Amino acid sequence: MQKSKFLLLIVAVIFFVPIAKAQIIYFPDRNADWEVKPALDFGINANDLKEAVDFALANEYSGSRDLRVAILEGFAREPFHQILGPTKKRGGPAGLILKNGYIIAQWGDTKRVDMTFSVTKSFLSTMAGLAVDKNLINNEADYVKNYVWDGTFDGSHNSKITFQHLLQQNSDWSGELWGLKDWADRPPREGGLDDWKNRELKEPGTFMEYNDVRVNVLAYALLQIWRKPLPQVLKDDIMDKIGATTTWRWFGYDNAWTTIDGLKMKSVTGGGHSGGGLFISTEDMARFGLLFLNDGKWKDNQIISEDWIKKATEPSTTNVNYGYMWWLNKKGPRHWENISEDVFYASGFGGNFIVIDKKHHVVVVTRWLQPSKIGEFMQTLSKVLD
Repeated sequence: MQKSKFLLLIVAVIFFVPIAKAQIIYFPDRNADWEVKPALDFGINANDLKEAVDFALANEYSGSRDLRVAILEGFAREPFHQILGPTKKRGGPAGLILKNGYIIAQWGDTKRVDMTFSVTKSFLSTMAGLAVDKNLINNEADYVKNYVWDGTFDGSHNSKITFQHLLQQNSDWSGELWGLKDWADRPPREGGLDDWKNRELKEPGTFMEYNDVRVNVLAYALLQIWRKPLPQVLKDDIMDKIGATTTWRWFGYDNAWTTIDGLKMKSVTGGGHSGGGLFISTEDMARFGLLFLNDGKWKDNQIISEDWIKKATEPSTTNVNYGYMWWLNKKGPRHWENISEDVFYASGFGGNFIVIDKKHHVVVVTRWLQPSKIGEFMQTLSKVLD
């Protein structure tokens, strides 16, 4: 009798623990009210949590709410910079804090669709991950020239570039795309046009440089591989499956058209500093964050492989704070003090963030928070969660 009870206990441990783990996260249904729970249900002091929310509201991004103006002012030092894609006037500060999938705090208009700038890069990275998961790309370490043979990756330098180099922003791809030259995007503080144009190229994989032209080259390469517009891939393979609204849009530049299989398709951008990129609500951003919090699984559906998410959030050799277009809170130049090193996040111009805190089972989305204040905001929140 004693032996039977012991065996029953073992069976209970083996089968119950994974089931309990799977039920930790709540997933909101499409078009349903997102369930709100009092912070106290999770042992969190509501007044302390309000302090973090008040901090976000008191530290709005200082740039113009007319984002066309903010973009032109923010990137004024770039030679030949111009707006090439759609822009949109923004709303005020907004945000959500999810604990185990439930809303425990919210502020501003969380349904409003706004530009999200370089947060788009983390969505673009996921399009590459899906291509690897579906074996459209054998391995992200493959040379891009073996998949895109129209000249974009020809030459002694560009032919050495892999998808991994593009994802980690250390390719130093050289060329022009959609009328934009790589060297004119976020040029160094020193030197002038001749210095920038005639610079010595860095060996792919040895030097990181944040550069939207090269990010857009990745978007173009993925369009060639998927052979259908990336917004369609995002909708079918991610956003519909996580119950997102139909209000989000992913834009490219006005002239970013190419022909694939006889059909004209637009290549999207991975950011918005020349316009374009992802226009999306706070709530849809939070759904995307919740998917990553749960290792790519939404309810019982594994949408993105856990293996890809692990690789996407590993530090690159050229920047300990950067993975596959996700920022990582490792000890380095962008480390947030007193915050878990397991935290990773998407970040965009003007203070747009999706923060994944796996230690606390928390997702944070902030819109239009002064970018220099995100670390302080997370420190304020972390004190509440610990």
